[in-house]
Amino acid sequence: MTQSSEPLGVAVVGAGYWGPNLVRNFQASEQFRLRSLVDLDVDRARRVLGGYSTVEATSDYAAVLADPEVAAVAVATPAGTHLDIALAALRAGKHVLVEKPLAATYADGMRLVAEAEERGLTLMCDHTYCYTPAVGRIRDLVHSGELGEVHFVDSVRINLGLVQKDIDVLWDLAPHDLSILDFILPEGVEPVAVAAHGADPIGAGQACIAYLTLTLSTGAIAHVHVNWLSPTKVRTTMVGGSKRTLLWDDLNPLQRVSVYDRGVDMAAPQEIGADERRDMLISYRSGDMVAPAIGEKEALRSMVDEFADSIRTGRAPLTDGRAGLRVLDILEAASRSLQFKGAVVGLRAGR
Repeated sequence: MTQSSEPLGVAVVGAGYWGPNLVRNFQASEQFRLRSLVDLDVDRARRVLGGYSTVEATSDYAAVLADPEVAAVAVATPAGTHLDIALAALRAGKHVLVEKPLAATYADGMRLVAEAEERGLTLMCDHTYCYTPAVGRIRDLVHSGELGEVHFVDSVRINLGLVQKDIDVLWDLAPHDLSILDFILPEGVEPVAVAAHGADPIGAGQACIAYLTLTLSTGAIAHVHVNWLSPTKVRTTMVGGSKRTLLWDDLNPLQRVSVYDRGVDMAAPQEIGADERRDMLISYRSGDMVAPAIGEKEALRSMVDEFADSIRTGRAPLTDGRAGLRVLDILEAASRSLQFKGAVVGLRAGR
């Protein structure tokens, strides 16, 4: 816990694809003071910072960790490096933010979580979509009971490329949808098993199309479709409840979230006579559609604020290390399912 109201010193590790976004948001935050940008390619780090920046660009990570003014480290490097970089930061007494996924394996992620908990430090996953206003509203609607009991979740994340060399489409795209699912499900509802099917029709060497089916602890179902080969970009999630159904279309800024009071109602058998029971058990409800107003705020800004608040108060962040572990659990089980042609694989939460 950090009681001081002074800005927290932070270092970003990685000046590649995601690092510059973190740099920009840490610099814009009153809660942090960016002290260093660490990258093996110091010239690249300097280009990210710009010619007039007073922030240090360096490749000397050990020196950054030895700096008492650095309270926190944000890791934006390939997943295979997360364990070593984040573990070193935790052992140096730094709070740590890690780009998704938390680590390359569940075992590595568990080491990070254990280290952070033992030292009383914040370990947070940058599950960026969870900090969008739309997903925040979806979480509120689900947790408040406005949708009723969750019957199904259906998520589609497809576009053309980029085909990765080191990971399949499952590990590239599905962490977004799995982190959102983990974030919005109400207390006591969790995935317990997963089955995955994938294909590599272009000979890329790993799955370019994948379908995940998750069994939830209530018997409900969640489905995720990820695809690198679609000529059109689709980003939708549907949450079907016993009372209402919600549709989130992330590519529609004018109506990102729609709530439909339409669905199927089941009458209790004792409510109707025996002769009518067969025909009248099921009825269809056709009500209004409501599009709640959703404010626009950059997700990374909210994520940075959450990181600072967690450090200052000592509470777990909304997307803590254990949230990252739950996503890794599903990813590893889904990979095993792919190897065994769609076999159902149990999750640690459901064992």
